Amino acid sequence: MKRRDLLKLAAASALPGSLAGRSVFAQDAGPIQFGCPVPMSGPFAANGKYADLGMKLAIEQYGKALGRPLAYTLLDTEGKPATAVRKVQELAQQKGARFFAGGILSSESLGMGKQVEKTGGVFITTAGADEITGKDCNRATFRWSVPTYGAIERTVRPLIESLPQAKRWYTITPQYVFGDGLLSAAKRIFEEKGIEHVGNSYHSLTEKEFSGYLTNAMAARPDVLLLLNFGSQSSDALRQAANFGMKQNTTILMAWASGLEQFESLGADLCEGVYFGAQYWHAIDAPLNHELVKRCADKFKANPNYSLAGSYICTKILIDAIIKAGTDDPAKVVAVMEGMQYDGLTGPEEIRQGDHQVLKNYYLLKGKAKAAMKAADDYADILSFGKSFLPVEQTGCKL
Repeated sequence: MKRRDLLKLAAASALPGSLAGRSVFAQDAGPIQFGCPVPMSGPFAANGKYADLGMKLAIEQYGKALGRPLAYTLLDTEGKPATAVRKVQELAQQKGARFFAGGILSSESLGMGKQVEKTGGVFITTAGADEITGKDCNRATFRWSVPTYGAIERTVRPLIESLPQAKRWYTITPQYVFGDGLLSAAKRIFEEKGIEHVGNSYHSLTEKEFSGYLTNAMAARPDVLLLLNFGSQSSDALRQAANFGMKQNTTILMAWASGLEQFESLGADLCEGVYFGAQYWHAIDAPLNHELVKRCADKFKANPNYSLAGSYICTKILIDAIIKAGTDDPAKVVAVMEGMQYDGLTGPEEIRQGDHQVLKNYYLLKGKAKAAMKAADDYADILSFGKSFLPVEQTGCKL
Protein backbone atom coordinates (compact mmCIF):
# COMPACT_ATOMS: atom_id res chain seq x y z
CA MET A 1 0.00 0.00 0.00
CA LYS A 2 1.38 3.38 -1.01
CA ARG A 3 1.55 6.38 1.30
CA ARG A 4 -1.38 8.11 -0.43
CA ASP A 5 -3.57 5.02 0.00
CA LEU A 6 -2.78 4.76 3.70
CA LEU A 7 -3.52 8.46 4.11
CA LYS A 8 -6.92 7.92 2.48
CA LEU A 9 -7.53 5.10 4.93
CA ALA A 10 -6.45 7.36 7.78
CA ALA A 11 -8.84 10.08 6.65
CA ALA A 12 -11.65 7.57 6.34
CA SER A 13 -10.95 6.24 9.82
CA ALA A 14 -10.96 9.67 11.46
CA LEU A 15 -14.73 9.91 11.77
CA PRO A 16 -15.27 6.42 13.21
CA GLY A 17 -12.42 7.08 15.63
CA SER A 18 -14.04 10.26 16.89
CA LEU A 19 -17.38 8.49 17.32
CA ALA A 20 -15.99 5.31 18.86
CA GLY A 21 -17.60 5.97 22.22
CA ARG A 22 -21.06 6.21 20.67
CA SER A 23 -20.98 3.79 17.73
CA VAL A 24 -18.85 0.82 18.71
CA PHE A 25 -19.77 0.80 22.38
CA ALA A 26 -23.26 2.28 22.33
CA GLN A 27 -24.71 -0.80 24.07
CA ASP A 28 -22.06 -0.89 26.84
CA ALA A 29 -22.11 1.33 29.90
CA GLY A 30 -19.11 3.21 31.20
CA PRO A 31 -16.40 3.06 28.57
CA ILE A 32 -12.91 4.18 29.56
CA GLN A 33 -12.41 7.29 27.47
CA PHE A 34 -9.17 8.17 25.67
CA GLY A 35 -8.28 11.29 23.71
CA CYS A 36 -6.03 11.45 20.64
CA PRO A 37 -5.05 15.15 20.34
CA VAL A 38 -3.01 15.52 17.15
CA PRO A 39 -2.88 17.92 14.18
CA MET A 40 -5.31 16.71 11.50
CA SER A 41 -4.98 19.94 9.53
CA GLY A 42 -2.07 22.22 8.78
CA PRO A 43 1.56 21.35 7.91
CA PHE A 44 1.71 18.31 10.18
CA ALA A 45 -1.65 16.76 9.25
CA ALA A 46 -0.09 13.62 7.75
CA ASN A 47 1.64 12.85 11.06
CA GLY A 48 -1.66 13.34 12.89
CA LYS A 49 -3.55 11.01 10.56
CA TYR A 50 -1.05 8.22 11.12
CA ALA A 51 -1.14 8.85 14.88
CA ASP A 52 -4.92 8.42 14.77
CA LEU A 53 -4.42 5.02 13.13
CA GLY A 54 -1.96 4.06 15.86
CA MET A 55 -4.34 4.78 18.72
CA LYS A 56 -7.21 3.12 16.91
CA LEU A 57 -5.09 -0.01 16.36
CA ALA A 58 -4.29 -0.28 20.09
CA ILE A 59 -7.88 0.42 21.18
CA GLU A 60 -9.21 -2.23 18.81
CA GLN A 61 -6.53 -4.74 19.85
CA TYR A 62 -7.57 -4.61 23.52
CA GLY A 63 -11.26 -3.83 23.11
CA LYS A 64 -11.81 -3.81 26.85
CA ALA A 65 -9.90 -3.23 30.08
CA LEU A 66 -11.13 -4.05 33.56
CA GLY A 67 -14.23 -5.50 31.91
CA ARG A 68 -15.13 -2.10 30.41
CA PRO A 69 -15.05 -1.07 26.75
CA LEU A 70 -12.35 1.30 25.53
CA ALA A 71 -13.30 4.35 23.47
CA TYR A 72 -11.38 7.25 22.01
CA THR A 73 -12.04 10.66 20.50
CA LEU A 74 -9.88 12.20 17.81
CA LEU A 75 -9.08 15.88 18.44
CA ASP A 76 -7.68 18.11 15.70
CA THR A 77 -5.22 20.38 17.49
CA GLU A 78 -4.38 22.12 14.19
CA GLY A 79 -0.82 22.24 15.54
CA LYS A 80 -1.86 25.23 17.67
CA PRO A 81 -1.23 25.17 21.45
CA ALA A 82 -4.34 27.19 22.36
CA THR A 83 -6.60 24.99 20.23
CA ALA A 84 -5.02 21.84 21.64
CA VAL A 85 -5.53 22.95 25.24
CA ARG A 86 -9.14 23.99 24.62
CA LYS A 87 -10.10 20.70 22.95
CA VAL A 88 -8.47 18.59 25.66
CA GLN A 89 -10.35 20.59 28.29
CA GLU A 90 -13.65 20.17 26.43
CA LEU A 91 -13.22 16.41 26.04
CA ALA A 92 -12.44 16.06 29.74
CA GLN A 93 -15.58 18.00 30.62
CA GLN A 94 -17.95 16.49 28.06
CA LYS A 95 -16.94 12.83 28.09
CA GLY A 96 -14.89 12.53 31.25
CA ALA A 97 -11.78 11.56 29.29
CA ARG A 98 -8.73 11.31 31.51
CA PHE A 99 -6.24 9.47 29.29
CA PHE A 100 -4.56 11.28 26.41
CA ALA A 101 -1.85 10.19 23.95
CA GLY A 102 -0.75 12.63 21.27
CA GLY A 103 0.81 16.00 20.65
CA ILE A 104 3.04 15.93 17.58
CA LEU A 105 4.48 19.40 18.24
CA SER A 106 6.35 20.29 21.42
CA SER A 107 4.57 23.63 21.84
CA GLU A 108 1.13 22.03 21.89
CA SER A 109 2.31 19.13 24.05
CA LEU A 110 3.65 21.46 26.73
CA GLY A 111 0.29 23.20 26.93
CA MET A 112 -1.74 19.99 26.91
CA GLY A 113 0.38 18.42 29.63
CA LYS A 114 -0.39 21.33 31.96
CA GLN A 115 -4.10 21.17 31.13
CA VAL A 116 -4.29 17.41 31.70
CA GLU A 117 -2.60 17.87 35.08
CA LYS A 118 -5.26 20.45 36.02
CA THR A 119 -8.09 18.08 35.07
CA GLY A 120 -6.54 15.15 36.92
CA GLY A 121 -5.65 12.98 33.95
CA VAL A 122 -2.66 11.29 32.31
CA PHE A 123 -0.92 12.50 29.14
CA ILE A 124 1.79 10.72 27.14
CA THR A 125 3.42 12.29 24.10
CA THR A 126 5.99 11.74 21.37
CA ALA A 127 7.04 15.41 21.21
CA GLY A 128 10.73 16.15 21.60
CA ALA A 129 11.42 19.36 23.55
CA ASP A 130 13.60 18.70 26.59
CA GLU A 131 11.31 20.88 28.73
CA ILE A 132 8.52 18.27 28.61
CA THR A 133 10.43 16.01 31.00
CA GLY A 134 12.65 18.88 32.13
CA LYS A 135 11.85 22.20 33.75
CA ASP A 136 8.16 22.05 32.68
CA CYS A 137 7.56 18.47 33.79
CA ASN A 138 4.52 17.52 35.86
CA ARG A 139 3.06 14.41 37.43
CA ALA A 140 0.47 13.93 34.67
CA THR A 141 2.87 14.02 31.72
CA PHE A 142 4.97 11.20 30.28
CA ARG A 143 7.05 11.07 27.11
CA TRP A 144 7.88 8.06 24.93
CA SER A 145 10.17 9.70 22.39
CA VAL A 146 13.80 10.50 23.12
CA PRO A 147 14.11 14.26 23.82
CA THR A 148 16.20 16.61 21.71
CA TYR A 149 19.34 16.04 23.81
CA GLY A 150 19.37 12.31 23.08
CA ALA A 151 18.47 12.71 19.42
CA ILE A 152 21.49 14.95 18.84
CA GLU A 153 23.79 12.78 20.94
CA ARG A 154 22.88 9.74 18.83
CA THR A 155 23.17 11.46 15.44
CA VAL A 156 25.54 14.44 15.48
CA ARG A 157 28.14 12.85 17.77
CA PRO A 158 28.56 9.55 15.86
CA LEU A 159 28.59 11.38 12.51
CA ILE A 160 31.36 13.71 13.69
CA GLU A 161 33.33 10.69 14.86
CA SER A 162 32.85 8.82 11.56
CA LEU A 163 33.66 11.89 9.41
CA PRO A 164 36.66 13.46 11.18
CA GLN A 165 37.47 15.72 8.20
CA ALA A 166 33.99 17.31 8.21
CA LYS A 167 34.76 20.32 10.38
CA ARG A 168 32.29 22.90 9.02
CA TRP A 169 28.57 22.50 9.85
CA TYR A 170 25.56 24.64 8.89
CA THR A 171 22.15 24.29 10.57
CA ILE A 172 18.57 24.99 9.47
CA THR A 173 16.25 25.30 12.45
CA PRO A 174 12.52 25.79 13.07
CA GLN A 175 12.06 28.72 15.43
CA TYR A 176 10.19 27.18 18.35
CA VAL A 177 11.03 25.21 21.46
CA PHE A 178 11.80 21.92 19.66
CA GLY A 179 14.16 23.47 17.15
CA ASP A 180 15.93 25.53 19.78
CA GLY A 181 16.46 22.39 21.87
CA LEU A 182 18.06 20.53 18.98
CA LEU A 183 20.22 23.52 18.07
CA SER A 184 21.45 24.05 21.64
CA ALA A 185 22.36 20.36 21.95
CA ALA A 186 24.21 20.45 18.63
CA LYS A 187 26.16 23.57 19.58
CA ARG A 188 27.36 21.89 22.78
CA ILE A 189 28.80 19.01 20.77
CA PHE A 190 30.29 21.38 18.18
CA GLU A 191 32.16 23.20 20.93
CA GLU A 192 33.32 19.98 22.56
CA LYS A 193 34.55 18.48 19.28
CA GLY A 194 36.09 21.60 17.78
CA ILE A 195 33.50 21.87 14.99
CA GLU A 196 33.09 25.24 13.27
CA HIS A 197 29.40 26.20 13.22
CA VAL A 198 29.50 28.29 10.05
CA GLY A 199 25.91 29.51 10.23
CA ASN A 200 22.28 28.90 11.13
CA SER A 201 19.01 29.81 9.43
CA TYR A 202 15.82 30.04 11.49
CA HIS A 203 12.44 29.58 9.84
CA SER A 204 8.78 29.66 10.89
CA LEU A 205 6.47 26.68 11.38
CA THR A 206 4.60 27.60 8.19
CA GLU A 207 7.66 27.87 5.93
CA LYS A 208 7.71 25.82 2.71
CA GLU A 209 10.33 27.65 0.66
CA PHE A 210 13.90 27.06 1.81
CA SER A 211 15.87 28.33 -1.18
CA GLY A 212 16.99 31.50 0.62
CA TYR A 213 18.24 29.55 3.61
CA LEU A 214 20.01 27.05 1.36
CA THR A 215 21.65 29.84 -0.60
CA ASN A 216 23.05 31.16 2.68
CA ALA A 217 24.18 27.65 3.60
CA MET A 218 25.98 27.13 0.29
CA ALA A 219 27.73 30.49 0.63
CA ALA A 220 29.16 29.27 3.97
CA ARG A 221 30.64 26.19 2.21
CA PRO A 222 29.80 23.65 4.94
CA ASP A 223 30.97 20.07 5.02
CA VAL A 224 27.70 19.04 6.68
CA LEU A 225 24.18 20.46 6.40
CA LEU A 226 22.25 19.65 9.57
CA LEU A 227 18.45 19.82 9.20
CA LEU A 228 16.75 20.36 12.56
CA ASN A 229 13.19 20.67 11.28
CA PHE A 230 10.55 17.93 11.14
CA GLY A 231 7.93 16.35 8.90
CA SER A 232 7.01 18.05 5.64
CA GLN A 233 9.37 20.93 6.39
CA SER A 234 12.43 18.68 6.61
CA SER A 235 11.29 16.91 3.43
CA ASP A 236 10.92 20.23 1.60
CA ALA A 237 14.33 21.36 2.83
CA LEU A 238 15.97 18.11 1.68
CA ARG A 239 14.31 18.21 -1.75
CA GLN A 240 15.41 21.78 -2.31
CA ALA A 241 18.94 21.06 -1.06
CA ALA A 242 19.18 18.23 -3.60
CA ASN A 243 17.89 20.54 -6.35
CA PHE A 244 20.67 22.96 -5.42
CA GLY A 245 23.20 20.16 -5.90
CA MET A 246 24.18 20.01 -2.23
CA LYS A 247 24.16 16.22 -2.12
CA GLN A 248 27.15 16.17 -4.45
CA ASN A 249 29.51 18.11 -2.18
CA THR A 250 27.85 18.24 1.26
CA THR A 251 26.92 15.55 3.76
CA ILE A 252 23.30 15.97 4.85
CA LEU A 253 21.96 14.87 8.23
CA MET A 254 18.27 15.09 9.14
CA ALA A 255 18.40 14.81 12.93
CA TRP A 256 14.73 13.93 13.52
CA ALA A 257 13.15 12.10 10.57
CA SER A 258 9.47 11.23 10.68
CA GLY A 259 10.14 7.69 9.52
CA LEU A 260 8.86 5.47 6.78
CA GLU A 261 6.20 7.79 5.37
CA GLN A 262 8.89 10.41 4.87
CA PHE A 263 11.11 7.96 2.98
CA GLU A 264 8.13 6.93 0.82
CA SER A 265 7.38 10.57 0.08
CA LEU A 266 10.97 11.44 -0.77
CA GLY A 267 11.88 8.30 -2.71
CA ALA A 268 15.03 6.20 -2.62
CA ASP A 269 17.04 8.35 -5.03
CA LEU A 270 16.66 11.44 -2.86
CA CYS A 271 17.36 9.55 0.39
CA GLU A 272 20.44 7.75 -0.89
CA GLY A 273 23.52 8.72 1.09
CA VAL A 274 21.60 11.02 3.44
CA TYR A 275 21.81 10.39 7.20
CA PHE A 276 18.64 10.33 9.29
CA GLY A 277 17.95 10.25 13.01
CA ALA A 278 14.93 8.12 13.92
CA GLN A 279 12.89 7.33 17.00
CA TYR A 280 11.56 4.21 15.28
CA TRP A 281 12.14 2.05 12.22
CA HIS A 282 9.98 -0.86 11.14
CA ALA A 283 13.04 -3.13 10.78
CA ILE A 284 13.97 -2.95 14.49
CA ASP A 285 14.57 -6.45 15.82
CA ALA A 286 12.29 -6.54 18.89
CA PRO A 287 9.39 -8.93 19.62
CA LEU A 288 6.75 -6.21 20.09
CA ASN A 289 7.87 -4.49 16.90
CA HIS A 290 7.59 -7.75 14.96
CA GLU A 291 4.05 -8.05 16.35
CA LEU A 292 3.16 -4.49 15.33
CA VAL A 293 4.57 -4.99 11.83
CA LYS A 294 2.38 -8.08 11.45
CA ARG A 295 -0.71 -6.25 12.74
CA CYS A 296 -0.17 -3.44 10.26
CA ALA A 297 0.45 -5.87 7.41
CA ASP A 298 -2.80 -7.69 8.22
CA LYS A 299 -4.90 -4.53 8.66
CA PHE A 300 -3.32 -1.96 6.34
CA LYS A 301 -1.14 -4.05 3.97
CA ALA A 302 1.65 -1.64 4.95
CA ASN A 303 4.50 -1.29 7.42
CA PRO A 304 4.10 1.01 10.44
CA ASN A 305 5.78 4.41 10.38
CA TYR A 306 6.94 6.50 13.35
CA SER A 307 3.74 8.49 13.84
CA LEU A 308 1.61 5.35 13.85
CA ALA A 309 4.04 3.35 16.00
CA GLY A 310 4.51 6.15 18.53
CA SER A 311 0.77 6.59 19.03
CA TYR A 312 0.27 2.83 19.25
CA ILE A 313 2.90 2.30 21.96
CA CYS A 314 1.77 5.36 23.95
CA THR A 315 -1.81 4.08 23.97
CA LYS A 316 -0.66 0.56 24.83
CA ILE A 317 1.37 1.86 27.78
CA LEU A 318 -1.72 3.61 29.15
CA ILE A 319 -3.95 0.56 28.73
CA ASP A 320 -1.41 -1.81 30.27
CA ALA A 321 -0.99 0.55 33.23
CA ILE A 322 -4.77 0.74 33.76
CA ILE A 323 -4.96 -3.06 33.74
CA LYS A 324 -2.03 -3.39 36.12
CA ALA A 325 -3.44 -0.74 38.45
CA GLY A 326 -6.81 -2.52 38.47
CA THR A 327 -8.53 0.86 38.19
CA ASP A 328 -8.89 3.84 35.87
CA ASP A 329 -8.11 6.23 38.72
CA PRO A 330 -5.46 8.43 37.05
CA ALA A 331 -3.43 8.88 40.25
CA LYS A 332 -3.09 5.12 40.65
CA VAL A 333 -2.32 4.66 36.96
CA VAL A 334 0.46 7.27 37.23
CA ALA A 335 1.90 5.38 40.18
CA VAL A 336 2.05 2.20 38.10
CA MET A 337 3.66 4.00 35.15
CA GLU A 338 6.43 5.48 37.28
CA GLY A 339 9.32 3.01 36.99
CA MET A 340 7.34 0.72 34.67
CA GLN A 341 9.53 -1.70 32.68
CA TYR A 342 8.22 -3.46 29.59
CA ASP A 343 9.19 -4.96 26.23
CA GLY A 344 8.71 -2.05 23.84
CA LEU A 345 9.01 -1.38 20.13
CA THR A 346 12.74 -0.69 20.48
CA GLY A 347 13.45 -3.57 22.88
CA PRO A 348 13.44 -3.29 26.69
CA GLU A 349 12.07 0.14 27.67
CA GLU A 350 11.62 1.79 31.06
CA ILE A 351 9.72 4.84 32.31
CA ARG A 352 12.08 6.75 34.58
CA GLN A 353 10.31 7.64 37.81
CA GLY A 354 12.12 10.93 38.40
CA ASP A 355 10.98 12.71 35.23
CA HIS A 356 8.52 10.36 33.45
CA GLN A 357 10.86 9.93 30.48
CA VAL A 358 10.84 6.61 28.65
CA LEU A 359 14.41 5.31 28.33
CA LYS A 360 14.66 3.85 24.83
CA ASN A 361 16.97 3.65 21.83
CA TYR A 362 17.41 6.33 19.18
CA TYR A 363 18.67 5.33 15.72
CA LEU A 364 21.05 6.68 13.08
CA LEU A 365 20.04 5.56 9.59
CA LYS A 366 21.65 6.01 6.19
CA GLY A 367 19.60 6.03 3.00
CA LYS A 368 20.29 3.15 0.60
CA ALA A 369 20.61 3.16 -3.17
CA LYS A 370 17.50 1.90 -4.93
CA ALA A 371 19.48 -1.01 -6.38
CA ALA A 372 20.48 -2.11 -2.87
CA MET A 373 16.92 -2.25 -1.51
CA LYS A 374 15.88 -5.81 -0.67
CA ALA A 375 12.18 -4.95 -0.24
CA ALA A 376 9.82 -2.11 -1.06
CA ASP A 377 10.37 -0.36 2.29
CA ASP A 378 14.06 -1.16 2.69
CA TYR A 379 15.08 2.49 2.32
CA ALA A 380 17.84 2.66 4.92
CA ASP A 381 20.37 0.78 7.00
CA ILE A 382 20.57 1.18 10.76
CA LEU A 383 24.14 2.37 11.36
CA SER A 384 24.00 2.69 15.14
CA PHE A 385 21.63 3.08 18.07
CA GLY A 386 21.71 3.57 21.80
CA LYS A 387 20.34 5.43 24.80
CA SER A 388 21.51 8.94 25.72
CA PHE A 389 19.71 10.84 28.46
CA LEU A 390 20.65 13.55 30.90
CA PRO A 391 20.58 12.44 34.55
CA VAL A 392 17.36 13.52 36.23
CA GLU A 393 19.19 16.06 38.38
CA GLN A 394 20.42 17.80 35.21
CA THR A 395 17.04 17.93 33.43
CA GLY A 396 15.55 20.60 35.66
CA CYS A 397 12.55 18.37 36.41
CA LYS A 398 11.13 18.58 39.92
CA LEU A 399 8.07 16.41 40.29
